Amino acid sequence: MRVLIIGDVIGKPGRTAVRALLPELRQELGLDLVIANGENSAGGLGITPETAEDLLSSGVDAITTGNHVWDQREIIPHLDSSMPIIRPLNYPPGTPGRGQIRIGNALVVNLLGRVFIGTVDCPFRAMDQLLKDLTDPPKVIIVDMHAEATSEKQAIGWYVNGRASALVGTHTHVPTADARILPKGTAYVTDIGMVGSANSVIGVEVEDVLGRFLTQTPRRLNVANSGPTLFQSVLIDFDDMTGKATEIVRLDKELP
Repeated sequence: MRVLIIGDVIGKPGRTAVRALLPELRQELGLDLVIANGENSAGGLGITPETAEDLLSSGVDAITTGNHVWDQREIIPHLDSSMPIIRPLNYPPGTPGRGQIRIGNALVVNLLGRVFIGTVDCPFRAMDQLLKDLTDPPKVIIVDMHAEATSEKQAIGWYVNGRASALVGTHTHVPTADARILPKGTAYVTDIGMVGSANSVIGVEVEDVLGRFLTQTPRRLNVANSGPTLFQSVLIDFDDMTGKATEIVRLDKELP
């Protein structure tokens, strides 16, 4: 199985880049599954049914999210629909939506970190419970760990080593250079990166961010929309018989 996992898609520039690049990548690379983090796809904050459909119609099979999943309230009813969108698994019981979804021969799971983000249930124990409850687990289990702290991402990568096929990090929008396969066959990268403007601060207009830092006052953060758009992702191959990863490589492109 060959899977492409796309970093946080930032607003309209991000969606445009996915629409422009993904159809050709699917054909060129022979992709079996495409996953994208879409929690910033609506104006940089949250996701709407329309932005989700934009990603799905571009060739994305499953959409993961994170702490911004609730920022656009119109998405909430769709989290319990047939739309392949998941929110972090470790929200408390009774929260709308689901934290995992089966797509073909793979299970896609979303987790949310707790360091520097907010109060949610323990992602380690939530993952333990999910694996315990699976009655007919697929060979390939892919986890999007949406978290701020690199140490928390690395820790849960080692925690699921050999129990999940891949643990990839999202949320910081800054790609890391540590893609590797852990000793028991789990593909790992601390952060995939983003699909957003290169001339930005994590996808946001530079002047908006500088204003916040320099004045320490609130101001609106607008999605950057100038210059080239970065398309950052990882390509992972899995052994269909064992579910173990055989290769993980960064796949980064730029849309002029």
